[in-house]
Amino acid sequence: MNEPVSGERQIDQILVERAQAGDKHAFELLVSKYQRKLGRLLSRFIRDAAEVEDVTQEAFIKAYRALPTFRGDSAFYTWLYRIGINTAKNFLVSQGRRAPTVTKLDAEESEGLEDADALHDLNTPETALLTQEIGQTVNAAMEALPEELRVALTLREIEGLSYEEIAQAMSCPIGTVRSRIFRAREAVADKLRPLLGTSQDRRW
Repeated sequence: MNEPVSGERQIDQILVERAQAGDKHAFELLVSKYQRKLGRLLSRFIRDAAEVEDVTQEAFIKAYRALPTFRGDSAFYTWLYRIGINTAKNFLVSQGRRAPTVTKLDAEESEGLEDADALHDLNTPETALLTQEIGQTVNAAMEALPEELRVALTLREIEGLSYEEIAQAMSCPIGTVRSRIFRAREAVADKLRPLLGTSQDRRW
């Protein structure tokens, strides 16, 4: 695909090339640029903040070691996310754990749910309880998803990646990404319907 290279991607590519040539400061700039974003993504899989920090650092170390193999076929951060996701999965396997659920849903995310107008006023005990229930339901539904569906939905809804970027990060065709996200949303919507009273043809 001959799509125009964005300014950000161009800057990253220059930094990558400098780092590949042995400029450590160039790689440090990439780390400082993406550390928080990668940490936020990995915190969807790993609960403990200290562990997230460790795994994020490990992902950057792996990225640094693998830098000579980076050819610029995808954006640097897409390549980095792929390394981060794999590092997090390996970490959880080594700990004998699965990706944990997250205990609460952001008010911002809650407001994005269809038929959840009651959540806009978060001050009543009833609303707080409903918000908590929805959060637990969403996260339980995501926890129950097969890993590839959960990762695709996280990259789309939480990180805001495009379908093409997700396809690159997950090493699969765009059609597969669309299918995974559709199936993931359907599964989450099925669990939410009893709480929100939505009909069968409505999705979040």
